[in-house]
Amino acid sequence: MSERLPDTPCFPPVETALADPNGLLAMGGDLSVERLLEAYRHGIFPWFNPGEPILWWSPDPRMVLVPGEVCVSRSLAKRIRNGGFEVRVDTAFAEVMRACAAPREDAFGTWISPAMIAAYTRLFDAGYAHSVETWHDGRLVGGLYGVAIGRMFYGESMFSREPDTSKIALVRLAQQLQRWEFGLIDCQMETPHLASMGARTMPRATFTARLAELVNLPHLPGPWTFEL
Repeated sequence: MSERLPDTPCFPPVETALADPNGLLAMGGDLSVERLLEAYRHGIFPWFNPGEPILWWSPDPRMVLVPGEVCVSRSLAKRIRNGGFEVRVDTAFAEVMRACAAPREDAFGTWISPAMIAAYTRLFDAGYAHSVETWHDGRLVGGLYGVAIGRMFYGESMFSREPDTSKIALVRLAQQLQRWEFGLIDCQMETPHLASMGARTMPRATFTARLAELVNLPHLPGPWTFEL
């Protein structure tokens, strides 16, 4: 059974997370900046439906992407070169979150409630959350958002309004994070979409050991500016 959290921003050991459902660790608490940062530093993230208590997760294994190992197909590379897209960072954070929250066929966006948008906007204002945005003809057509601590990036959600536009944002993010010597992009759960781009599973023990190194490296506060 998952543990109910105390008022202070602390968590039980991730090794105590349930196997079924995979990774459920704790419930309750709040979405304060302090608690969210404490969670991410230990490889824990919130995921719950509106009306439920806050649920905290640390699945095993973990889906991760090494920035230098992102796979770009021939067709995606052609769209990046010739599609007329512009990738920006940290210029439309709340708009990206709202787009990720919009209803879609897989229904995975519905968990991004107004409370989550407010909480991650506070993280953005504190310099820890970031949006990577794909623009076309002045319109936001795709992107992603996530959290960075030290040299670790935690991807949260992606959206596309045109084909491949979330992939374009992820490729540009991975290229920049490689230049900044980030070690991992956390993708949380395994999906064929992310696997096709080079993401792979990693045992939780390996993930948390690597995480402990990366979160203690020098932090790059936002808002970010990507290098050309």
